[in-house]
Amino acid sequence: MNEKKFSALARLLVAEHSNEVNPNHQITPDDVYIVWMCKTLQNSKAMLSTPVPDTRYYEVTYNGDKEEAYLDAYVKEKNTCFEVKE
Repeated sequence: MNEKKFSALARLLVAEHSNEVNPNHQITPDDVYIVWMCKTLQNSKAMLSTPVPDTRYYEVTYNGDKEEAYLDAYVKEKNTCFEVKE
């Protein structure tokens, strides 16, 4: 699967999942943005997010050997600031 097809698939999967868990805040694949994406051999992976204020973060993986895509959804649990002095 090329980059353009994978990008479209990943955005669609995220939009569908987001709409399922947030029925009052519907989005389209165009609302989903890719934070990071890579392709290694026949496999692809992307980290995605949406403008929906539910703190969810998504990971979509495409396994080219099996022609399967996987969607993982994460919810931010904690945000802690640490002072680091050099």
